[in-house]
Amino acid sequence: MANIKTATLTFRIDPGLKEALRIAADQEHRSIANMVEVLIRDYCEQRGIAIPSSEETKNNHGVRS
Repeated sequence: MANIKTATLTFRIDPGLKEALRIAADQEHRSIANMVEVLIRDYCEQRGIAIPSSEETKNNHGVRS
């Protein structure tokens, strides 16, 4: 199985939202980072937003649409 490189995402968030995220992550036995990933994946799935593969992202060289 190939190692997949991950990207770093840094952002500011209201302390109350961070605490709610921590509680949700604890309830799901997940890290906060993994909980954010799950929430993003669920959001995209519900709205029909395709998530590009790591290979597709790498081939775009960071170009945004």
